[in-house]
Amino acid sequence: MAHTVSFTVDSPAGRRTVGVAYERAGSGEPLVLLHGIGHHRQAWDPVLRILAAERDVIALDLPGFGTSPSLPDGLPYDLRTMASVLSSFFGTLGVRRPHVAGNSLGGLLALELGRRRLARSVSALSPAGFWTESERRYAFGVLRAMRGAALTMPLPLIGRLSRNAPGRTALTSTIYARPGRRSPEAVVSETVALRGATGFHGTLAAGRSAAFTDDVPGIPVTIAWGSKDLILPRRQGVRAKHVIPGARLVRLPDCGHVPMNDDPAAVARIILDTSR
Repeated sequence: MAHTVSFTVDSPAGRRTVGVAYERAGSGEPLVLLHGIGHHRQAWDPVLRILAAERDVIALDLPGFGTSPSLPDGLPYDLRTMASVLSSFFGTLGVRRPHVAGNSLGGLLALELGRRRLARSVSALSPAGFWTESERRYAFGVLRAMRGAALTMPLPLIGRLSRNAPGRTALTSTIYARPGRRSPEAVVSETVALRGATGFHGTLAAGRSAAFTDDVPGIPVTIAWGSKDLILPRRQGVRAKHVIPGARLVRLPDCGHVPMNDDPAAVARIILDTSR
């Protein structure tokens, strides 16, 4: 069941109120799940039940995505601000230093939380921030094209395409290696989420200068990369390992950019192993 919470964070223009939608399931040590740009918390649905058997799982819609409102004026979508927002979110829920797992943008945010000692372990799935400039431009071009297609397609067409495997492939093969596994309802929901992502352009604007260049010492870190990632090539994982030498680098065979759908068991195992 979805919940919403509001809290205040500092900005150059004073305190601002931020709202976040989330769902919570399971029991045990807290584990926060962070999705990628244009997606929503339901990206984690394929692994949620497995993780909730051992963890108090909190999956949230990042501000400006899913059902969470945009960041208020005066708050940019940069790493520093988002880390502050997430830290305040943790505090509002009474959660101190949770385990954090993130995909793409969420993976970059998870690593930043680990660097700031706000997470007790980090599992980063195809995290952003380890690109060359040409790779970044390519990834952003793909993301803009995906959003443009989602915005121009009529909703009835999205519904029709989602009802068969070729249609789901047309809609989601950029992010999934096995798009036929995604349910029609999930494909419609995430395409609508991409259409309505009010934080999309602000996040891309902040991402132009986003690079992760610091080590994350003292906590368990796993970086996992799908072998069929079409947005962030898996060679970026090797760069991430150089930046964070203590991290465990894991290859996810036959997985795309959003691997939770392609191999839920492997992704859940990685997150639980890291958080142990």
